[in-house]
Amino acid sequence: MSLNIAVIYYSATGNVHRIAQAVAEGADKGGAEVRLRRVAELAPDSAIDANPAWRAHLDATTDVELAALDDLAWAHGVAFGTPTRFGNVSAQLKQFLDTTGGLWASGELADKTATGFTSAANDHGGNESTLLALYNTMHHWGAITVPPGYTDASVYPAGGNPYGTSHASQGGGPSPEVLAAARFQGLRLARITARIVGDGRN
Repeated sequence: MSLNIAVIYYSATGNVHRIAQAVAEGADKGGAEVRLRRVAELAPDSAIDANPAWRAHLDATTDVELAALDDLAWAHGVAFGTPTRFGNVSAQLKQFLDTTGGLWASGELADKTATGFTSAANDHGGNESTLLALYNTMHHWGAITVPPGYTDASVYPAGGNPYGTSHASQGGGPSPEVLAAARFQGLRLARITARIVGDGRN
């Protein structure tokens, strides 16, 4: 039986995108077939163009497929990534989550595994509250949350966030330590999901 992991994210200037890639790399190392998907941009061009990094990242990632509900139906486990917006999930990712009512009502989302990762401008910019808010949706789905906790040494040098990999962007892009923690998080998601789907891997 194949093990399917979807990594679905929103990124404005590229930090969450890079973490998503690392999570996908970790899930792949764990033996999963991985779909890396971005959600649609909702911001107006005027806002995007006011920030050259935002416009550059959007233009550079047009080759990344947009997330669809089929990706959720296909996946045994899902990793969600979002920048923090006032300590909460970005509107772009939330809009995608808000379209999942049909899958939820039919029971398609129950018992899937889920984990989250995020980025804020600084260490105390809402990273933890954003992940906790994200997991509220997973609870309603009946999904099984798979946070990294403190189950690997890579979590500590990346900031020690047990809820999910997080990044403080005021220091630049994700550090090697953050990316290592993200790869572990993807690997852990694949390993735990494999146990749940019962394909014999651990």
